Amino acid sequence: MEVATQSTIWDSILGVTKVAEEKGCDPLLWAIQISSNLGSVGIDLPCVELANILVSHICWENNVPIAWKFLEKALALKIVPPFLVLGLLSIRVIPYRRSCPAAFRLYMELLKLHAFSLKENTNLPNYQKTMISLDTVLHLSQSFSMRANEAGALLVLFVFSIVWQLVDVALDDEGLLQHTENDPKWPVKPQDMEVDDHNIYGEKRKEYRERLQTINSVMTIELIGQFLQNKVTSRILYLARQNMCAHWENFIHRVDLLVENSSALRNSKTLKPEVLLHLISDSSKITSQHSQANLLHDIHPMVQSRPLVNAASLCLGTSRSALWLPLDLLLEDAMDGSQVNATSAVEIITGLVKSLQAINATSWHEIFLGLWMAALRHVQRERDPIEGPVPRLDTRLCMLLSITTLVISDLIEEEESVALDEFEYGLGSKHQVTRKRRMDLIFSLQNLQDYQSLLTPPQSVIPAANQAATKAMLFLSGINVGTAYFECISTTDMPINCSGNLHHLIVEACIARNLLDTSAYFWPGYVNGRINQLPQSVPTQVPGWSSLMKGASLTPVMINALVSTPASSFAEIEKVFEIAVKGSNDERIAAATILCGASLIRGWNIQERTIYFITRLLSPPVPIDYSGDDSYLIDYAPMLNVLLVGIAPVDCVQIFSLHGLVPELAGSLMTICEVFGSCVPNISWTMTTGEEISAHAVFSNAFALLLKLWRFNHPPIEYGVGDVPPVGSQLTPEYLLLVRNSHLVSSGNSLKDPNRRRLAQVASATSSKPIFVDSFPKLKVWYRQHLTCIASPLTGLVNGTPVHHTVDTLLNMMFRKINRNQSVITVTSGSSCSSGLGSEDGYLRPKLPAWDILEAVPFVVDASLSACAHGRLSPRELCTGLKDLADYLPATLATIVSYFSAEVTRGVWKSVFMNGTDWPSPAANLSNVEEQIKKILAATGVDVPSLAAGGSSPAELPLPLAAFVSLTITYKLDKASQRFLDLAGPALESLAAGCPWPCMPIVASLWTQKAKRWSDFLVFSASRTVFLHSNDAVIQLLRSCFNATLGLNSSFCISSNGGIGALLGHGFGSHFNGGISPVAPGILYLRVYRSIRDVMFLREEIISLLMQTVKDIAYGGNIPKFEKKLKNLKNGPASLAAALTKVKLAASLGASVIFITGGLGLVQSLIKETLPSWFMSIHQSEQDEGKNGILLMLKGYVLAYLAALCGAFIWGVDTSSSSASKRRPKILGCHMEFLASALDGKISLGCDPATWHAYVSGFVSLMVRCMPTWILELDVELLKRLSGGLRRWNEEELALALLGVGGVGSMGSAAELIIETEF
Repeated sequence: MEVATQSTIWDSILGVTKVAEEKGCDPLLWAIQISSNLGSVGIDLPCVELANILVSHICWENNVPIAWKFLEKALALKIVPPFLVLGLLSIRVIPYRRSCPAAFRLYMELLKLHAFSLKENTNLPNYQKTMISLDTVLHLSQSFSMRANEAGALLVLFVFSIVWQLVDVALDDEGLLQHTENDPKWPVKPQDMEVDDHNIYGEKRKEYRERLQTINSVMTIELIGQFLQNKVTSRILYLARQNMCAHWENFIHRVDLLVENSSALRNSKTLKPEVLLHLISDSSKITSQHSQANLLHDIHPMVQSRPLVNAASLCLGTSRSALWLPLDLLLEDAMDGSQVNATSAVEIITGLVKSLQAINATSWHEIFLGLWMAALRHVQRERDPIEGPVPRLDTRLCMLLSITTLVISDLIEEEESVALDEFEYGLGSKHQVTRKRRMDLIFSLQNLQDYQSLLTPPQSVIPAANQAATKAMLFLSGINVGTAYFECISTTDMPINCSGNLHHLIVEACIARNLLDTSAYFWPGYVNGRINQLPQSVPTQVPGWSSLMKGASLTPVMINALVSTPASSFAEIEKVFEIAVKGSNDERIAAATILCGASLIRGWNIQERTIYFITRLLSPPVPIDYSGDDSYLIDYAPMLNVLLVGIAPVDCVQIFSLHGLVPELAGSLMTICEVFGSCVPNISWTMTTGEEISAHAVFSNAFALLLKLWRFNHPPIEYGVGDVPPVGSQLTPEYLLLVRNSHLVSSGNSLKDPNRRRLAQVASATSSKPIFVDSFPKLKVWYRQHLTCIASPLTGLVNGTPVHHTVDTLLNMMFRKINRNQSVITVTSGSSCSSGLGSEDGYLRPKLPAWDILEAVPFVVDASLSACAHGRLSPRELCTGLKDLADYLPATLATIVSYFSAEVTRGVWKSVFMNGTDWPSPAANLSNVEEQIKKILAATGVDVPSLAAGGSSPAELPLPLAAFVSLTITYKLDKASQRFLDLAGPALESLAAGCPWPCMPIVASLWTQKAKRWSDFLVFSASRTVFLHSNDAVIQLLRSCFNATLGLNSSFCISSNGGIGALLGHGFGSHFNGGISPVAPGILYLRVYRSIRDVMFLREEIISLLMQTVKDIAYGGNIPKFEKKLKNLKNGPASLAAALTKVKLAASLGASVIFITGGLGLVQSLIKETLPSWFMSIHQSEQDEGKNGILLMLKGYVLAYLAALCGAFIWGVDTSSSSASKRRPKILGCHMEFLASALDGKISLGCDPATWHAYVSGFVSLMVRCMPTWILELDVELLKRLSGGLRRWNEEELALALLGVGGVGSMGSAAELIIETEF
């Protein structure tokens, strides 16, 4: 019945309208009557149904002027909803615009009248119903492939659709629509219809109709311009641009086509092609007032200069280089050889580069130049490094010429692959595939030539640099020579100067990875000249890579040449790999030797390929004809041993780490250890050098290398930070295999990340199946025993068991030369005991598998140490026995290390006097070590405790430490012992550092007497332990870092200018002029923090240091000058800008320290717990400072930068599949909930309101401009609450920007805010 009534009403309304048209009734009277009729039956206005009826009535049976006048009056009096009428007319009128040009003209006039009155129309009743009806009519949600239920979101789609239709109309009118890549979303192409006699466009007026069509085309263009220029609609279109990127790109391509080809656009008097192009290409200006995060304007109204994030020219110290301080710190941190990283340096640096590029708002040209300069400073900082078991120049050159190049290569590939993907999905044109980053790389490399002091090559690199320069010179001279010629040539043979530098090596590295071509050789100043012919004195052929590629055999001379010269191409190194896989045993050994030579260390252009092949050879394929019960790896023992020895040096291990192949290396080593550790050493292999190796040797080399891949002698509890599980930050066997297996899983997917694609390739090549610790039962048993030994006193030896028998056998072997008739050593564990007799019965070394020996070693060492403690063994006999055990099976050194480390921490052993009689004495140079430590720490302001043990008493060490250091100094510093000292050295340092002061200086003194050339390294190591016994010393060190970087309180600083040079220095060692000098505080901190067991205290301390630093910046470090300083800040924008730049630099240093020190756990704890707690606390310092508004706001901004930088460093600024970024929504959501609750008044704050205001506005501004991806992950309702709080602070621009980047969910709210405020 109700439906029938409604039908009767609409029939009545239509009848009244037709009668009024026939009578020529006044539109106002008609409108009043219609409104009265609808009101009498309870229909609210504006009426959606009436809109449909009136438009249907006009199109096309009653397309007469009076009908249009009625419709216009209904719109003016809001009897019908304007938006719906415009939507209905668009799909009815546009297709018939040629046959009915007047109707199209009237439609555009109505657009002008009503499409821009958004505030008025959105406040009408039935607005939600209107927009839903509009969605039904225009299929907005379907056309834009999104679910939009809010009226505000539908309004954005409606405005976008209107402009889109107008663009398609303009294209179609000029025959250009067919050149678009996608069909129109709405009917645009003209439809034919017969024109009634009463239509004003009869045959006689054809000329007028055509002229009107031309006018309409120009008006269409101008109307498009009005939508893009109008303050409100342009902002709404910008919302579409932000949140509907794919559709916006499609739209932009249509406008571009119009700009390039439209005659109507060229004929327009109000809109020119260049203006329209500007409107679509520079739409970001719509929110520029906010998006640039002009923090200067927030503080100082008169400042209208560039925003703080762009004020790089005001950086202090080394000018713009200070922007890249986190990069310098990260690169330097990678040089700590005490621990490797399971994550590729390429991945870490790439993420950091993206974060810095976003936060600093720099171009890619600037970021590439900054990255190159940071890597060059990294090399120059230690061009003459101190000697010791630490990474040296080769690792730094790897960072510059291999890792940095790969980072840039991946960034360029990322940009170009995205452009290609857009082309494939029809979102762009192939000719528009951008190469901007590639061009920015070229500009950055050309600019590098201006920094000659950074480009000077270290002595050992000069030949390679000269060869690169010679190659370019010959190319420009038109002389075509092969690689064989470069193997023979020397710069002394050339008639002109061909000296090169690091710039030539960088360019060659980029050419090798297809980032550049040889046109780089033509850059001004790149080469010194040209020659006409080759020197006659140069031989044409010598043994080398070119000879190998021509089929020459691997003679000893050839092998030596290939070992000493790096391969120049992938084909050359692949040839060696094929020999290693398919060749004879001798050829395998030769190939392995070559791979571990110069190609690994200095083959920068193919370094990752060399490492890849070495990793594959450590898991060689099963021979086709292999059959037998033993592992096939036994037959590869000689080749495996060569590889294990070849990659054992610290630099090699670190190079594997930088390339991210530690997890794959660990998987291969575990397999080798499991196999050879289970073998009875009754067989041996003779190497080509004549050396004889056994299964024990192969196992020991593999085992020692495996243990270098994680801090095996440290208790796992050290790695737990905050609420993050320890496994996330600890390099354990389980974690390494977990990472390795993740690479394998990734290999099955289509990977867009080039670095992950490389790692996946290696993982799948070594083993196609996941690997777990359970796959290695022997290793698992040892590992459990190892953890048990560290965690609790030794127990579990049962009399009569195989382990008990092995213990007896080993004790007899170790102490066979002690000529006594009684038991000298007793092992007691529970109810069992074992005695080692001082007889010759155990002279022959037992033939036992390595795993069986390792299981017994803790009991053997425990018994030996107990015997020494009770006087049954002399210290000399103890050390001799332990050395015999380590010589018998070098891998036992690892178990000895873990046992001694555990026993020292338990504190149950008495100390022994290092008197030079029983134990070695450090007295000869202990005082010298003390003086050198004081010199090293002079720049920190930290007091060095006296090394005097009290009067004339000799130095003391805990017995386990005394035994361990005495054992290590029995080793020779030769190549054979070096790989085991590299294992024991960090453990010895860690063990000594954990003991009371001055144990580490005593150890350094003892070792200095043995290895004088390591003196600088040992003294530096001893100086670091000053900070491990006092958190106050660590805080003072950090204070020195801030002061040095910012040039504040320079009484203790190396340089008063500040910057990276003051923070990290320019090298260290007694070989410099003047001998030992103060070490830069940044270097000290980077070498100390890994040994700080509880880093959580750094959260509060960093904030405290930042607050003091901001105060020093504002006051200039001089309180009496406060009034003058404050006056400068108030009246001088430049002074304020400089202060803000320093504030940002301080935050950058603080964020870098937190990121590097504690990683994910410390950053998340800071953001989730520490910062909220700080804001809720009352700070006495703020009350003392009164109402110094500028200082209070600076404090808020420094914390905003700290939080933003910490989050960006650890989570990244874009979408990522990393485990850290997956935690981002939860932690960030918690922090933003705190902000919203405080803004809503639900949380009481203790800090000053000015500080809180500055923090919130600064942090949100940085997120909006630099990390919009973060906002997309937040709850929409949370964003609305934050926006509301910001509006209560009159921060409408920021509130709008926050909603604008919040995705489709908040787009409607953003549109409503734009309309309400009419920005």
